[in-house]
Amino acid sequence: MDNKQQKSKKDQETYQVDSKKSLIISSVIATIIAITPYLFYLHESVPDTRVWDTFLFSYDSKGWGDANFAMWVLTGKAIPLILLVIWFFTNRHWWYHVLLVPISMYVYQIFQIFNENISYIDEFQLIYMVPIMAIIIPSVYLIRARIFNAINEASKSMQELEDELKVSPKGFWGKIKQYF
Repeated sequence: MDNKQQKSKKDQETYQVDSKKSLIISSVIATIIAITPYLFYLHESVPDTRVWDTFLFSYDSKGWGDANFAMWVLTGKAIPLILLVIWFFTNRHWWYHVLLVPISMYVYQIFQIFNENISYIDEFQLIYMVPIMAIIIPSVYLIRARIFNAINEASKSMQELEDELKVSPKGFWGKIKQYF
């Protein structure tokens, strides 16, 4: 075989491996999205007692009254967080960084659920979100301004400009490494 045929065969094998990996990841993501209603109702399997004992752990609901209510609140925050994280990692538009704002809000709210002083749940979260918003919002605005300047100066379409600004790492870990 000559060099071109070997390279073509190697490219074909790499494409098949990448296609299989992409199919598996896509299937996992689709399954997670499809089972979110069932995940939300997992709290119904939690007893209406203050202390919930399982073979893995023991949870004391303290100020929540009962563990069932505490888990209902948790699933009400965790399910949208899961869907936002999936959207963030699968979104290919220039504005996807804005999704970090609601993601950080839900993460903060979930941490507050386990705070013993529950009288402050879902309060004062904007103060903690200001640093994140101070970075994300101007960044997205500058990207938007760059797009509209390019539209006014060039004859490119909006889709062509979005395609130029897309960041497409090679996989899930590539997308994670992009932020660190």
